[in-house]
Amino acid sequence: MNRVYNFSAGPSMLPMPVLEKAASELVCYGNSGMSVMEMSHRSPDYEAIIKKAEADLRKIMNIPDNYKVLFLQGGASTQFSSVALNLINRAPSKKGLYAVSGQFSGKAYKEAVKMGINAKCIATTKDDNFDHVPTITRDMVDQDASYLHICFNNTIYGTKYGYIPDCGDVPLVADMSSCIISEPVDVTKFGVIYAGAQKNMAPAGLTLVIVREDLLGLSDESIPTMLDWKTMADNDSMYNTPPCYAIYMAGLVYEWIAQLGGLEVMKEMNVKKAKLLYDYLDSQDYYIAPVKADSRSMMNVTFVTGDADLDKKFASEAAAAGLKNLKGHRSVGGMRASIYNAMPYEGVEALVAFMKKFAQENPKK
Repeated sequence: MNRVYNFSAGPSMLPMPVLEKAASELVCYGNSGMSVMEMSHRSPDYEAIIKKAEADLRKIMNIPDNYKVLFLQGGASTQFSSVALNLINRAPSKKGLYAVSGQFSGKAYKEAVKMGINAKCIATTKDDNFDHVPTITRDMVDQDASYLHICFNNTIYGTKYGYIPDCGDVPLVADMSSCIISEPVDVTKFGVIYAGAQKNMAPAGLTLVIVREDLLGLSDESIPTMLDWKTMADNDSMYNTPPCYAIYMAGLVYEWIAQLGGLEVMKEMNVKKAKLLYDYLDSQDYYIAPVKADSRSMMNVTFVTGDADLDKKFASEAAAAGLKNLKGHRSVGGMRASIYNAMPYEGVEALVAFMKKFAQENPKK
């Protein structure tokens, strides 16, 4: 078996113990006589799978009982619409607030505008090429607003909120697609957390929504049924056939994290990996790390050489060396190392060693 180090921003690496367990159960799950892929979502076997997945997630994230956990489809991008439709009626102003710190928070804001929502951008770092996250203070958050939406970790630019904005009584909504279950987070500070699973939790196809119960049932009757969180919550994520296998895989990931010791241990592992890479970047001048230190992502590390041709050569030669998917997003170029939970420390060691070798062999003009 010739496994590579996969630095893809998503779909991304999954933990080897999870893949091995899934492989052992692929043809026949337990005593069911069938694969989970073939199993009715209404069957007792599958009901046990989805209930355990939720229970394990609640345990590792310390999700309070007054929050619903929804396993949905449509990707995090579908939640751009769902957030607005489900929450805009919470306040008489029917105003949604947005902080734009990168591409996906910008798309969420544009989606609200497109839908005719009274959307207001209260902070952005666009003029600085999104090299840091905005500072949001309580006095910036209109207390008559229905919600404030942020993207907690920006996959493309490699930035992350190092703090949780104080919104007063306004519910904070966070897209955590690229940092979910990477470290402990106080769920009670958020009204809604949502995430696409394909970066840190499971294969593509699953979207997680964690929503406080008092924020359910606020939408107009005209809301599309599949976007209505209350309908999904009332039906335990089974209003229609859910992404069964992806939920099963997510459950294995939650179980793996619990066995490691929980999110405190996961954070220690992730901090160690990120420190190795950032310490090297800060120790030399061949590669440039564009993100300001106080906004650096622990999951997505971006860097450039300053020469587009060298960047292209770096990504190509890295891939040949078994370090795959280091090319930066097409909108920003350069390189991006996504070092999610499943990336072993040895993978980052191999990357740093390659970076040193490449710099020695390819002097800048």
